[in-house]
Amino acid sequence: MSRIPEPETTPDGPAYEGRLLDRVDEEVVDQGVAFDLRTLVSRRGVLGILGLGAGSLALAACTSAAGTSGSGSTGTATGTATTTPTDGATAGTTTLPAGEIPDETAGPYPGDGSNGVDVLEQSGIVRSDIRSSLDGGTTAAGVPMTLSMTVLDMADDDAPFADVAVYVWHCDAAGGYSMYSDGIEDETYLRGVQVADATGTVSYTSIFPACYSGRWPHIHFEVYPDVDSITDSTNAISTSQIALPEDVCRVVYATTGYEASTANLDQVSLDSDNVFSDDSGALQLATVTGDATSGYQVSLTVRVDTSTAPTAGSAPGGGGGGTPPQAP
Repeated sequence: MSRIPEPETTPDGPAYEGRLLDRVDEEVVDQGVAFDLRTLVSRRGVLGILGLGAGSLALAACTSAAGTSGSGSTGTATGTATTTPTDGATAGTTTLPAGEIPDETAGPYPGDGSNGVDVLEQSGIVRSDIRSSLDGGTTAAGVPMTLSMTVLDMADDDAPFADVAVYVWHCDAAGGYSMYSDGIEDETYLRGVQVADATGTVSYTSIFPACYSGRWPHIHFEVYPDVDSITDSTNAISTSQIALPEDVCRVVYATTGYEASTANLDQVSLDSDNVFSDDSGALQLATVTGDATSGYQVSLTVRVDTSTAPTAGSAPGGGGGGTPPQAP
């Protein structure tokens, strides 16, 4: 019978072959597929150096698939972003966030029925292009942005969370929220739902949001078990926000239509923002690539733990912080 490998003792905790264990209370062989894959990659590298075939390596692996893509980025002066992984286990170019996406307030402008208006009961809300209002009204103008989120099920060994419905909303280039801000109460733009595919991924076509007074630039989202659950906001299994990197924001806010955003950004930081200040948005800071002319690609991996009760919700009194300017 094969000997069960023993973990090593390090100042940072138990480890195996130099990598900290994801599950400190479990044996090495019970660390999950993400840890197994990192072990496989590491051993293949050693075999390559020795000139041996990787096929000689046997590794016990779980049957669930691990998620892909990481979060966190910094950009250059031209607005092209380069990736800097957040804390977490890294295997090659794959980064798994260090923990569950934090529960955050849905804020005072969710439009999910929790404080009055409800876009989730309207026909056409399940859509990938969220720039226009549902009834053919105004189309929001601004720097193009595509948003991609990969949702992982922590209760199922971080398997892709297929078929969950993700509702996304954010402010426009002037900092206003459709359905709420003066002059755009009858608009429903920059709100939409997508159903995750087999990889747990949802994607949206939108514009880059502004920075309004008192809040770091952000995107709201709620995760529902399935599309049939979206008409009741209490069904959400996760409510959180995505933070946008400062360098990219500054490039966007130098363009026409975002005139107030730079001054607002100068007055807040990830450390002082009342949503992201707990950990400076470590698990919520998106990876961003692209430029202000052709548009930006924003992505984030979201780990959701259904074994824990969600604690977030709407805050009609303004718990999201900041006051968006009113539309003229």
